[in-house]
Amino acid sequence: MNAMIFAAGLGTRFKPWTDSHPKALAVVNGKTLLERNLRYLQQCGIREVIVNIHHFADQIVEAVRENKGWGSSVSFSREIPEVLETGGGLKKAGWYFDKDPFVVMNVDILTDLDLGLMKAFHEQHRPLATLATTTRKTSRYLLFDDLDELCGWKNVDTGEVKISRQKSSLVERAFSGIHIIDPRIFTLLRQNGKFSIIDSYLDLAQSETIKGFDHSRSRLIDVGRPESLIEAELLFP
Repeated sequence: MNAMIFAAGLGTRFKPWTDSHPKALAVVNGKTLLERNLRYLQQCGIREVIVNIHHFADQIVEAVRENKGWGSSVSFSREIPEVLETGGGLKKAGWYFDKDPFVVMNVDILTDLDLGLMKAFHEQHRPLATLATTTRKTSRYLLFDDLDELCGWKNVDTGEVKISRQKSSLVERAFSGIHIIDPRIFTLLRQNGKFSIIDSYLDLAQSETIKGFDHSRSRLIDVGRPESLIEAELLFP
């Protein structure tokens, strides 16, 4: 199994750091977010990783080279002239993946989710994708039925709702930014250029099975803003 780390974003919520650095190189207790997630993937035996880059891309390349990938073999997918978002970024890097399922995660997510358990769940059910979720509060939720199959999406701030499958009862789950994906997704993605993988999942959920994997008992933090660094340092020494 190999993996992709999304690290191309502009990090606008993480200013002023991202005025002169990529968010991937923000430091939590002496280790960058990128290093932490490469080492996290190594715990599940994953050492072949591709990282998409755009914002201060050369800084990321240099950090990886100076540190010899922190023990991983790291490839890069440069997004020029603009960030392609999660769906476009994944599709551009499709050449990297073989016939086996792979992990995708956001560089600003720190967690102790047991990837081995999530992988076993994916192998048991064989969906197109398995999405890590929790019951934490957020403004945007994925909606699942009683079989943990993706049926829709909801924005509680705007009231916007997108339904892929009509079900009488749906459960709200917060997406953790971690996926295990079957590579056949690349034959199914209709969008090109810049697009969100969540939008693609919602389209594909009409005909394909996309599962949720609840890991609410795990530690998890989205290091999306500078103030979240303090909490991250408490959670991940």
